Amino acid sequence: MPILGGVRPPVAALVALLLVVATLTMISLNGIHAGRVPQAVSDGEQQIAADTALSTRTTIDAEARTVRRTTDAYPATSTSTPATVLKELTSARKTILGGVLLDPRTGKLLSTGGKTVQLAGVNVVKTASGHGAIPPRLVTSGGTRQLLYFARVTLPAQQEDANQDQNQVSTQRQWLLVVCEALPAPTVYGDGRTAEVLDASGTALAATSRGTASPAAGDRGLPSAAARAAKDSGRDTDASGSLLGTATGSRSTVAGWAQVASTTGPGDTDDLGLVVFTHRAVPAMTATADYSGFAFQAAGALAVLALLLGLALHFSLQRPLLRLYLSAARLARGATEDGPTAWEELSRPVPVHGFGELTRIGRALESLRGQLLGESGPQEFPARRGPGYRALAMVGVLVVACWTVPMIFVLNRADTATAVPAQVLAVQQTRTELASNRIRQSLDQLYTDLSDVTATLPGTSRAAQAKVLRHTLAEHKQYRSLYLLDRSGGITLRVGGTPLRTIVHVPDGGGITTVNSSGRIPAIAAYAQVPAAKGKAPAAGVVLFGEIDVKALNSILSRPKLGSVWVTDGDDKVLAASVGYRAFQSLPDSGLSRLARATQGAPGTAGTAVSRVLRTSSGPSVDAAAPLAQSGPTTRLGWHVVTAEPAAALQIPAVQAEQRTMLGGILSLTLGSACMGWLYVVVIRPLRSVAVLVERLAAGDRRTVLHPVNHDEVGSVTRSLELMRQALVERDRAARSGHSAETFPSLPQTTLQR
Repeated sequence: MPILGGVRPPVAALVALLLVVATLTMISLNGIHAGRVPQAVSDGEQQIAADTALSTRTTIDAEARTVRRTTDAYPATSTSTPATVLKELTSARKTILGGVLLDPRTGKLLSTGGKTVQLAGVNVVKTASGHGAIPPRLVTSGGTRQLLYFARVTLPAQQEDANQDQNQVSTQRQWLLVVCEALPAPTVYGDGRTAEVLDASGTALAATSRGTASPAAGDRGLPSAAARAAKDSGRDTDASGSLLGTATGSRSTVAGWAQVASTTGPGDTDDLGLVVFTHRAVPAMTATADYSGFAFQAAGALAVLALLLGLALHFSLQRPLLRLYLSAARLARGATEDGPTAWEELSRPVPVHGFGELTRIGRALESLRGQLLGESGPQEFPARRGPGYRALAMVGVLVVACWTVPMIFVLNRADTATAVPAQVLAVQQTRTELASNRIRQSLDQLYTDLSDVTATLPGTSRAAQAKVLRHTLAEHKQYRSLYLLDRSGGITLRVGGTPLRTIVHVPDGGGITTVNSSGRIPAIAAYAQVPAAKGKAPAAGVVLFGEIDVKALNSILSRPKLGSVWVTDGDDKVLAASVGYRAFQSLPDSGLSRLARATQGAPGTAGTAVSRVLRTSSGPSVDAAAPLAQSGPTTRLGWHVVTAEPAAALQIPAVQAEQRTMLGGILSLTLGSACMGWLYVVVIRPLRSVAVLVERLAAGDRRTVLHPVNHDEVGSVTRSLELMRQALVERDRAARSGHSAETFPSLPQTTLQR
């Protein structure tokens, strides 16, 4: 018999696979553990630290670019003095504490201003010798750490004597600007949380707390542990992790750390060695989740069910079929052989076992035995049919379903109101606020950059303006198009792609706005007024617009374990998202729309972040919403950031138990149905066909040739029936030709009596 043929493999596979599912169910449910601090809270704190590090990195990178851009745009002349240049470059920026101008070739100090810039340990000549941007440095000044930003000031070419006996040659001069600023304080959200920026040794350089943050005294070693973990993870990565502090009473300290480094190649923060460290005291879990008892009960019930179902199939189908197979083979030997052996094979009656198709085949075989012996003629069988083995297969599936249906739909169902701990909700809300802050930072920076560009446009020619816009577009990949509007709203100068705007307006002031309300792509734009040139009439209504590529905005939204993120306007229409969406569509769930409106973040109001657990078709979902901004150019928009993370993606014991319970039920139902289907295809259906054929043969049909389809027990029965059909045909032919119809001699009396 083939390995995958016959009745034995499906029955054995059914029992074995159900036992495997029982074992896996027991192991998976028994492996759910809940500590004093849920794993989802620790993972969330790690992601909060990573999000905070990203915001810190963005702030430092933006400041470094601003210093370089401001310096590059400074209109230095051949008569500019170091003192004048330094004053004009540093006086307009309040974040600059002090600055110096240096000669990059010799390191000579040319001019100073403001607070003393600590250059000890900085090799000015070596630092300025490269051709690329100079990354910031972290230095100690007056016992505090500060950041040094570098930029090159390019002066007009002038004539210098290279040699008294040679012609004059033109050379270009450069000065090196160094400004010092305070290390930016990390952005922190969530009541009771503290965020710190650490150096490589674990010393706190800047810290921000929100609410009543009071770390336990026994957790003072956590910053050093975070710094060591960051150091061991290597440089130039955004490695992050979580730590657990000691428990104090009913509260435990959970901490997260993340490196302030670039993951997309060399960046301005790679060499700073900074680590963001966040920590918060959370209530410890008092009730522990224990599913071991349920695991043993569920696995034991499935194991018993599998063994009982296997025994039922063995005694009702497998063993009767094997006996029928032996009886058919015996009759076939008796029909094809001569002598005493044939008499011995045909003399024994055919035992009838089982029910349904096997009973029908057994009775028909007994009739054929009598016909082969010449004791009887063709026999008709009643058309009435009782329950067959197809019903047995259906009953087998229903028996398996008795265990699987409660597992899938009833047992261990997580309660939406209590399944997700409050700490996990707080983490999702905090991360949503951080996402909102990250988007605000990006939009504010784009607006600031655009405002700086407008300052260079007045009084210049159209060609010079086009050159400035092309340079800005090349430098800022977030823009897809830059264009100038006249007083009537017409475009007078454009670089980049075709504008998507459908709303033609000339707004006052500057900020962020949408310039279309329909279409396939939402068009978000930054705009700023172009000031009038000195000595000329004001160019009222002339505005520079920069349409922001929505793909760049979408890329900001995606963060690990934050789920789906949407940016919506004041009417709850989607403008950007981390997942696929249609422009200006509604949020995918009405509960999310209600959550966004609950923030009360209408234009001109601060609003508050909110979070809830919503029940969806796929299970509980941890959702949160926050106003996009409470200050800056985006305040008047009334936009929201909405996030939704399936609770199944978080390591929450109640949700894990529901998920694994359902998985066990689905696996057992799938495998049980597959095995019963396998049994039906290879055994029951062929058996039904054989029952019809053998009854026809016993009723006198000698014309239908019986072809075995499968090489298994049913196929062997079919081959035996074909041999018996051929023997009966030969006997009938001999009878018609006038020969003796008695093929076999009369049985001895003793044999008949037996």
